[in-house]
Amino acid sequence: MAIIVHLDVMMAKRKMSLNELAEKVGISLANLSILKTGKAKAIRFSTLEAICRALDCQPADILAFENINKEVQEN
Repeated sequence: MAIIVHLDVMMAKRKMSLNELAEKVGISLANLSILKTGKAKAIRFSTLEAICRALDCQPADILAFENINKEVQEN
């Protein structure tokens, strides 16, 4: 997947558990876990906003783009 999720890194920086973040954001523990592991296919902007508020960060602190086709484009 070209979108990398760094939610675990931000949670560690803020010393926040998955349970605590789920409670603050108002999302189920299962859905937050799916997002944290990078298995989510989508995220609502309202959810991303709530996560950023809870972690006091920017969306770019949580999500990153990695060009996996870079090698193909260079050839």
